[in-house]
Amino acid sequence: MTINRKKHSTQTKVKVVLDVLKGEKTRAEITAKYGIHATQINNWKKAVLEVIPEAFSTKSKQQDNDQQALVDDLYKQIGQLKVENDFLKKNPMTLTLATRKMWIEPGHSELSIRKQCCLLSINRSSLYYRPVGIDDYTLMLMHELDKQYTETPFYGVLKMTEHLRSQGHQVNPKRGRRLLRQMGLEAVYPKPRLSQGNSEHKIYPYLLRNLQIERCNQVWSTDITYIRMKHGFVYLMAIIDWHSRYVLNWALSTTMDADFCIAALNETLSSSQCEIFNTDQGSQFTTNRFTGPLLEKGIRVSMDGRGRALDNIFVERLWRSVKYEKVYLNDFQTVNEAYLGLKDYFEFYNHRRIHQSLDYRTPAEVYYKSGSRYFCESLFWASQPKQAAKT
Repeated sequence: MTINRKKHSTQTKVKVVLDVLKGEKTRAEITAKYGIHATQINNWKKAVLEVIPEAFSTKSKQQDNDQQALVDDLYKQIGQLKVENDFLKKNPMTLTLATRKMWIEPGHSELSIRKQCCLLSINRSSLYYRPVGIDDYTLMLMHELDKQYTETPFYGVLKMTEHLRSQGHQVNPKRGRRLLRQMGLEAVYPKPRLSQGNSEHKIYPYLLRNLQIERCNQVWSTDITYIRMKHGFVYLMAIIDWHSRYVLNWALSTTMDADFCIAALNETLSSSQCEIFNTDQGSQFTTNRFTGPLLEKGIRVSMDGRGRALDNIFVERLWRSVKYEKVYLNDFQTVNEAYLGLKDYFEFYNHRRIHQSLDYRTPAEVYYKSGSRYFCESLFWASQPKQAAKT
């Protein structure tokens, strides 16, 4: 049986990556628009981000000569034809697999796909995967899991699967586990130490047990949650002050990476700082790129225990309020619509939503009354994407 591999031109790849970097569409929408699998899109994005710094490289002439000498030596060892040498001119073996895959040219006049894969050390079968986007039914299952998790965060994979079955969906635990992992949802219960994290990511102890929260900017915390939309989903990150419940900053992203979390943190620290900053043990928060700015300002880093989501209880309560009071009541169609809706909600939450635990005052009233240095509301809006703010 002959498999017709879909060919993507360089222009198409650039257009797809630009759509991803703009952040105006979810991965599901981009996948449906171009018919390209999300994994392939992620590979192209990583490849582009990896190559961009080379355009601003300041290597010395000697370094360039040394690199060229290595390339020439490689040519001699493999003894390829001139056209193959031209194909390998940029010494691709020093680049990642994702970058090398971008080099494949289906319409090359002299090199077949098989030969190009051989030269680039790529498994040819990895190029023939037929992309399948997230269908509407899978999105509906993810939305249902998210809503149930908001009500019962202690449900594990088996109970979540049984909940879907009770709704008439024929779902097995394997599928339930995969969807929960994709959404970043994990049941709240103590877990055994079955695996080791990245050795470069230091885990800090939990510092808030039995601690009296008496003032603003004493403790800040953050977390990431899944926000559903009509055609896909996005991830929401927020930084909250424990004493006043005031949302200091927030950000949206179509991927659950560390970059948007780090950007939001740096914007917040540019105006004020706390004494203790609490997070969970997610890879976005344990990376040195996130904890480094905190430690440089003398802020103590605290991290929840493994499987103890309630150690960060105030953020969990915030997520519940956001979802029941805004997300579940609105059917967000696009990323920009979700951004504008959440922007309105956080303005309402900070300035007009009264809290019983705050003696029926708003978070802004408590936070501003404390004389906080983070008094300037303009920073909150300035930290948001300019394009979305214009609309």
